[in-house]
Amino acid sequence: MEVFLPIAQVFVNPIEILLLSAIVGILSGLFGVGGGFLMTPFLIFLGVPPAYAVANEANNILATSVSGSTTHYLKNTLDYKMGFMIVIGGTIGTSLGILTFTYFKDLGKIDTVISLAYMYILAIIGTLMLVESLREIDRAKRNIIIKKKLHVHYWIHGLPLRMRFPKSKLYESIFTPILIGLLVGFIAAIMGIGGAFILVPAMIYIIKMPTRLVPGTSLFVTIFVSVIVTFLHSFNYGSIDLLLVAMLVVGSIIGVQIGQKLGEKIDSSGLRALLAILLLVVGIAIAYETFFAEQPLVEMSSVSNSDLNFFSKFIQEFSNDMPFFYGLFSIMFAILLGIGAAFIRRFFSNLKKKILLKS
Repeated sequence: MEVFLPIAQVFVNPIEILLLSAIVGILSGLFGVGGGFLMTPFLIFLGVPPAYAVANEANNILATSVSGSTTHYLKNTLDYKMGFMIVIGGTIGTSLGILTFTYFKDLGKIDTVISLAYMYILAIIGTLMLVESLREIDRAKRNIIIKKKLHVHYWIHGLPLRMRFPKSKLYESIFTPILIGLLVGFIAAIMGIGGAFILVPAMIYIIKMPTRLVPGTSLFVTIFVSVIVTFLHSFNYGSIDLLLVAMLVVGSIIGVQIGQKLGEKIDSSGLRALLAILLLVVGIAIAYETFFAEQPLVEMSSVSNSDLNFFSKFIQEFSNDMPFFYGLFSIMFAILLGIGAAFIRRFFSNLKKKILLKS
């Protein structure tokens, strides 16, 4: 069974999309990192053009980030002041990223740029994760405890204009979170990822935020970055396909919930090594597809307007006639799905607690 995507103009198997997005969601929930750097390549492998894969995965990340951020809001584990400083940098970085995206798109090289970016990023992240996870496994076997330095200073800590962040109990230059946000926003605009794999370690090791505030604040920042990326891609290129987004969001949110539950019960050190190997394999696959595989002539599927169902016609006409409002609708659609998922999870969590108390 295949479904036609009216904006991307390709046929996809919805079962494959749902399963892959759920698997990536499980990995995200299990390891606390965004799944964009896996899901976007998977979409490309399934036949979705790279420019569309980037934009729609950014919209999917928006929904999952809203869901996770709402959960942390209810737990009061967010540093809004720090988050807004990072968002300022993220806004600048996203704008620069979109300009870069537009430049290479006009040259007709954007698909190659996206493939190369994923190839290098996955190779670097996968290698670093594999080395670190193997070290952890070795230390655990040998019962070695490493004492980490309490204070490690980098050049970024010497920047001026310091500000107090009461929630995190920090006195930090405003340029530190802004520069980190700039890098995250730039990468998100080009690659359609949330940037958590950069943001989370930067918040822990460079900004030195309390660990309990990091996941919620990271998701809070990702919401704003994803909103900007989604809107600009939708308005400039008309590349958001709500049919694809709906499938991605449903699979991802279910997967994230399962992953978070699994993460509470199992030791992820060994699994982290497997995730690192998976990233390396995907990176190698992208490199093979880009440089060695015979490139077939890509043809957009031709489906006449009369053959489209009501929902597909609505999406296509809405996107073509009112790109500004279509972009806003895409954002609200993802936000509402994310908030709904968070409250449904809270409802079932409270229900479970009541049942346990009664028993």
